[in-house]
Amino acid sequence: MNRIFRAVAAIAAVLMPLASSHAGEANAGEIGDIQSAFDSVLGTDQRAPRRYATGFEQQLAGLAEASRGRIGVAALDLSTGRTIDVLGDQRFPMASTSKIAIAAAFLEGVDRGRWSLTSEFPLLIPVASKPLSSAVAPVRPGTYMSARNLIELMITRSNNYATDALLKAVGGPAAVNDWVRRAGVDGWHIDRDIATLVRDDGVVDPATVIDSRDSATPLAMVRLLAEIHNGRMLSAPSRQVLLGAMSRCVTGKRRIPALLPAGTTVLHKTGSLNNTSSDVGIIKAPDGRAYAVAIYVTGQGTRLARESRIASIARALYQGYANEPATYPHTAAR
Repeated sequence: MNRIFRAVAAIAAVLMPLASSHAGEANAGEIGDIQSAFDSVLGTDQRAPRRYATGFEQQLAGLAEASRGRIGVAALDLSTGRTIDVLGDQRFPMASTSKIAIAAAFLEGVDRGRWSLTSEFPLLIPVASKPLSSAVAPVRPGTYMSARNLIELMITRSNNYATDALLKAVGGPAAVNDWVRRAGVDGWHIDRDIATLVRDDGVVDPATVIDSRDSATPLAMVRLLAEIHNGRMLSAPSRQVLLGAMSRCVTGKRRIPALLPAGTTVLHKTGSLNNTSSDVGIIKAPDGRAYAVAIYVTGQGTRLARESRIASIARALYQGYANEPATYPHTAAR
């Protein structure tokens, strides 16, 4: 009983930042925030009908246990539709993993003839300003670069100046959110440009507080990756530009790719902010099977510890799927 009272107090502390910006009746999103807060404190095993029935699911739940910070995982077998997750419907800060959707929204503009990969845009370089001193961090234009080079920089090296250049070109966060909605993905949205996100980083601890801004659920992210992989939202050439850049990602060598066997191909994008590290992408096994994976890790003490947890979870996902038949029925670990 004392544990319940302590949990209720902790939940109240978690929800205070959410409540301060919302007055009146609770809407569906706020109810989701409340449920996520309960999950954060009590764990999803406290809320029926969540069960980890198979050894694969139990192993994943063990690796993603949240005693030292929230961990969200989702994976989707792109051949069978088999989905598995831990806290898959809880919000996590996307950090730079949002850059996949920003690039995709721009590439849709290429497909529609609004611009081309040779169109040039200036890098947007932050001007020094104090955290929270303005709604949008000031920036100045830098060197002009082709869209193709900007995409390469923002995906392979996570360059923020290149990202904000293309984010401005497409029409800002609202335009990217619209693209994600049209892709049929819920539980994903961005609110700020990268300059503002980075400048104001550290105000909230993602290990203990659920901040819905610039966030996604792991399940939303794997659905987004699946939509890009299946080619429904982009032309074949645009899809290849994006997936090709993801295959050349040079950040996160200690994350998803670190413990996977030789011959495995990883197309991914990392994210890092205060007390949070993430990696999302598509794992292609030598036998031709492919899995969309999203791993968001908070807390754990250090960045190296978070990266080690990501690598271990990615290996467990790979091995778990490999040990299942390629014709596994379309079910989820829920």
